[in-house]
Formats: sequence, structure tokens, C-alpha cells
Amino acid sequence: MHWVAGGAIAAGAVVVALAVDALWGEPPVGWHPVAWMGRALAFFGQRIAPDEEREHDPRSFVLAALAWCGLAAGVCLLAAWLQAVLLRSLPAWTAALALGLLLKPLLAWRMLRDEVLAVQEALARSLAAGRERLSWLVSRDTAALDAAQVRESAIETLAENLCDSVVAPLLWFALLGLPGAALYRFANTADAMWGYPGWRGQGAARRHWRWAGRWAARADDVLSWLPARLTAVLLLLGGARQVSGRELLRDARSTPSPNGGWPMGAMAQLLGVRLGKPGVYVLNPRGGAPQAAHVPEAVALARRAVRTLGAAACAALLAGGALEWWR
Repeated sequence: MHWVAGGAIAAGAVVVALAVDALWGEPPVGWHPVAWMGRALAFFGQRIAPDEEREHDPRSFVLAALAWCGLAAGVCLLAAWLQAVLLRSLPAWTAALALGLLLKPLLAWRMLRDEVLAVQEALARSLAAGRERLSWLVSRDTAALDAAQVRESAIETLAENLCDSVVAPLLWFALLGLPGAALYRFANTADAMWGYPGWRGQGAARRHWRWAGRWAARADDVLSWLPARLTAVLLLLGGARQVSGRELLRDARSTPSPNGGWPMGAMAQLLGVRLGKPGVYVLNPRGGAPQAAHVPEAVALARRAVRTLGAAACAALLAGGALEWWR
């Protein structure tokens, strides 16, 4: 296939994926590849992570790393096979449509936007309702948060997951095709399920992830390194407020994650608000507490970033002839 046609198919797939996301959101759970990844990770995780806390556990680390690599290889091979079948057997416009439908479940802008706005809508009814809705999005205890802290958490979730749920999948799709997007989504799902040290699960399913989750956490850090910084750039391009590069770098370095501070710090400075977790980090410390208007403003900034990324990805794919990179 000519490289121009290849670039057009890839760019068309991005348009289809974003359009389907905007119109219909997520597919049913039974058809969602991320849900399939989650079930596979849960199956192996129950058999690898120990049911007791261990100071040193190289066996769990090695087994989890091998399981991660094996599952990741399976995800990539399946995605590569599907992509090859589509591109070799279908006309260009049909291949773009089919590839876009396969790409869509690997990104989730509409769901992220709706969930964040739902927190603000619930908070407008009562603080208790806002706390309860936020608990759907974050793992931290929301029972003692005040209204400003609920908004802080919602805005942080929006900024960080803008990278994880939209920017990173599209970037890796542009670089490596469907296998790249699928690999990133797998790595991010594995990090969410395996990567946080400490106890997870209830009853007989309770497992300790101090060692078993280290490989998944580091893999996600590596694959998110470039997307996190790109997300900050995209947010800055769509913002009207001047941002200090020195202060953004300071904020980015203040978070435990090597990546999360970039989009969150950019969002905090663009909104002129203070974000953070007590006793852990503070972003834009000179900013004020988030007010009700800041949540929809943050969503508007993220929306502009998504549109800018979509246009840039299509232009790059058209110019580069994506299939020459993906063969």
C-alpha cells in the first residue's frame, strides 16, 4: 500500500476513534478490551502476589515481571494481527473505520470529562454528594474532604488522566500503530491494578503488592514519560494565562510520580489554583483554593488539548505515511 494511503488510513482512524468517543462513549463492559485486560491481570495477580507482607520478595517480583511481559506480548501480537488483517484485506476507507473502532476503547475522553463534571454537579447539591461522587474516581478516603479539596482532587484526576486516557494512547498509536496504543493501555491498567504498594482486595482475595507490583509501576512510568510532558505542553498551548517554566518544573518534581506533576502542575498554574495532597505535595502554592467555576474551566482546557492533539496527530500521520512506520 502506498505510504500516502497508509497515512490517510491512520489519520482517518484517529478521527473515527475521537468521533465515536464523543458520540457514544465507552462500549459495553463485555466487549471492552480494557475489561479483558483487567480480568487477565486479576487472574494472574491472585496467583502471584502474596497474602502476607514481606520485607523482601524477589520471587513475586520476578513472577509478576514475567507475567506482565507475557500478557503484554499477547496484547501486542493480537493488536498487530488485527491491524495487519484490516489493512491488507479492506479498502482504505473501510480499513480506517475498522481501525478507528478498534482504537476507540483504548482512549476515553468523554467518560473522563463526564465523571469530573459529575463531581462538580454533585458538589453543587451537597458536600456529602460531592464526596461520594469523587470516591468513584479516586482511591483516597474522601470522607473528610472539604469542598475545595473535592474540587482539587477532581481537577488533579482530570489532568493526570488526560495523559493516561487520551494523550498517551494517541501518541503511541501515532508512533507504533494499534499495538502501541494497546501496549500502553495494558501497561496503564496493570499499574492501576498491580502498581500501588500495599494491601489490595478483600477477604480471600486480599494481596500485598509491595514487590509484585514494582515492574508494572516502572513500566507505566517509562511509557508515560513522554506523554505526560506532551500533555503539559498541550494544556499550555490552549491556556490564556502565562506560566512560569521554572515554577512548572518545580511542581513537576514535587510529586511522587515522575510524570503526574507535569499535567497537574500545568493545570494548576493555568487555573491559578493550588492543588495537592496534604503532607505529600503542593502544586502552585501561591494559587487560591479551587472554586466552582474552576472545574468546568479545567474541562475546557482539557477539551482544547484533546482537539489540538487530534489535529496534530492527523497531520503527522498524513505527512509521515503511518504504515511505513508500522510495518
